[in-house]
Amino acid sequence: MQTFKPSEYRHVNYLWDDARADALDAVERLVYRSNLLGADQRITNTGGGNTSSKIAQVDPLTGAEVDIMYVKGSGGDLRTSQRENFASLYMDKLMRLQAVYNSAETKGVKTPIEDAMVAMYPHCVYNLNPRASSIDTPLHAFIPYRHVDHSHPNAVIAIGASSNGEQLTREIYGDAVVWVDWQRPGFDLGLVLGETIAANPGCVGIVLGGHGLINWADDDKDCYDLSLTLIEKAARHLAENDQGDAAFDGAIYENISDGQRQTLLAEILPHLRGMVSQQSRFIGTAQHDADILSFVNSADAARLAELGTSCPDHFLRTKIKPLYIDWDPAGADMAALLDKLRDGIAQYRQDYAAYYDACKRPDSPPMRDANPTVILIPGLGMIAFGKNKSESRVTAEFYNCAVAVMRGAEAVGGYVALPRQEAFDIEYWALEEAKLRRMPPEKTLARKVVVVVGAGSGIGVATAQRVAAEGAHVVCADLNSAGAQATADALTQTYGHGIGVGGPAIAAGVDITSADSVSALLQQAVLAYGGVDDIIVTAGVFFTPDAEGGNSAQQWRASFDVNVRGGYMVSQGARTIWQAQGLAASLVLTTSVNAVVSKKGSIAYDTSKAAANHLVRELAIELAPLVRVNGLAPATVVKGSSMFPRERVINSLIKYDLDYSEDEDTEILRTRLAEFYAQRTLTKAPISPEDQAEVAYLLITDAFSKTTGQIINVDGGLHEGFLR
Repeated sequence: MQTFKPSEYRHVNYLWDDARADALDAVERLVYRSNLLGADQRITNTGGGNTSSKIAQVDPLTGAEVDIMYVKGSGGDLRTSQRENFASLYMDKLMRLQAVYNSAETKGVKTPIEDAMVAMYPHCVYNLNPRASSIDTPLHAFIPYRHVDHSHPNAVIAIGASSNGEQLTREIYGDAVVWVDWQRPGFDLGLVLGETIAANPGCVGIVLGGHGLINWADDDKDCYDLSLTLIEKAARHLAENDQGDAAFDGAIYENISDGQRQTLLAEILPHLRGMVSQQSRFIGTAQHDADILSFVNSADAARLAELGTSCPDHFLRTKIKPLYIDWDPAGADMAALLDKLRDGIAQYRQDYAAYYDACKRPDSPPMRDANPTVILIPGLGMIAFGKNKSESRVTAEFYNCAVAVMRGAEAVGGYVALPRQEAFDIEYWALEEAKLRRMPPEKTLARKVVVVVGAGSGIGVATAQRVAAEGAHVVCADLNSAGAQATADALTQTYGHGIGVGGPAIAAGVDITSADSVSALLQQAVLAYGGVDDIIVTAGVFFTPDAEGGNSAQQWRASFDVNVRGGYMVSQGARTIWQAQGLAASLVLTTSVNAVVSKKGSIAYDTSKAAANHLVRELAIELAPLVRVNGLAPATVVKGSSMFPRERVINSLIKYDLDYSEDEDTEILRTRLAEFYAQRTLTKAPISPEDQAEVAYLLITDAFSKTTGQIINVDGGLHEGFLR
């Protein structure tokens, strides 16, 4: 088939670079090709599709040259896959598996032998490669060409999900591409593809009904070019028939302003997150781009949403269907919207249970969470949920793909979703269940959103790092917004963005003495993640006293504004969110051992921290039973603390008659002061930010689920601070 020139593509991005590809070995070229295909979501969705190359390699046992198929392994993502994400299998052994399959008394799609064949793939592994093979392995093995691309392009799936898909395939591609009716991926489909190619000599690709595209070539660049050409041809056909503003039978609801939409989303997201998180907490993503708004505002949105999706990769994330809320954004009636959400989610759970009961088989896994993962609201857009930010973003991406598929299919023939039973047999496939069970257990703070106030330095940085290590989504907040951003960037660098787009942390500037600033911080957290679970306030101020040991009236006021009123402002700002969610939450305020130790030289700081201790107790009563409130009381944490600038360190060294020199490095002086403080404790060890972070982390976990209203000292053992 004649391919387009690189400059002629309008609906996909042509990215191949000969110079770069020619510098790679055969396996690296497969990785390169895969990454290029995965980089364009119009070609394949995150985690979907797979590629393969049959490559001559040396057998480590015999030294002979053998044919090895490298194919994207189970759970991989084309965009981000590296060499280690590809399974490698002996081709001769894969071909011999056909005899094993054919020896079964009963064979065919959804028969026991088909699933049993997956357990045979490890017997074909080359060079002890630990990467598990995917269920699509035979789709590549039984195609008699060296390179195979299987993708999920929106344009081709739209053809595959159209009521006249087979006719459209002939119209667009002639005899070069063949239609194969929907069939669940597996060993039998691999055999069907091989038979189809044999029966249609000269064909270069197959449209898989309701599923996607598979094509091949004996040269890897030719295979890449062919993939893009086939997708481009389908996309051009759809573009010629696109209905523009009349798509989905036109709009019946008008958009609202961006500002109004953000305000409404910030208000409803905590309610909505609470509604869908009764079984397991979810992290949310709100999306309101032009394409999704065109769909949710349309006359056909309710009908098409009810049909569900077509491509199996779609509904594994988006469930059998989304929840569509028929609400008129023109009135912006929040109370009405919340009522519709409550009623809609209750009905969705009933519908999902009915779907499960109608389609389940004797050996089906138990019903999973019956809550929707995609909610569509006119004027507001789409809200997607997942176990983490990355998954919720990918869920949103998948439904965006579904919308594009529906738009195309409706324009050229009429959209047809997978039958419910077929959808169920994918969603509750024993092999998918086994994949879920192989996943590592979730970390302690997985699915949680933790706001760390003071994350720009010292204890705050250590706390953000500690909770992120346990799977939390961290909102790094600080008056020093640059410091907060540095912490968030470091967390993202450590933990990555995950599959697709998203990340473990965001940054925000905040002045906790300002109600508006606190409100803006919490709104940012809600819009990013859907809600807030736990808040740890490590922010505080200490003003170095004058020569007589006193502080100015302004310093007194600022001490109480930050150390006391700031914590209260945060609690009251979050209170509305916590009540809307109805999910158990925690608040940790950082006070100080100084709150109970009377001494000279820090009266403003000490009395403000004493007030903060009592604030903890009052808030514990006020926010019960939903929110636990506890205090973390450090002592003399010098390392990394913004409250120990060089001036204070030197003043303290002078106060305690410790030697120092003006030309010594600040960190050396801090270490000297920390060692002095350590000798005053029972444990004789310096106290670090990490020591404080460990207790802050524990206080928000279930390990302390029955603890509230308490002040936990982390001071190395200062007997002056013992409970009296």
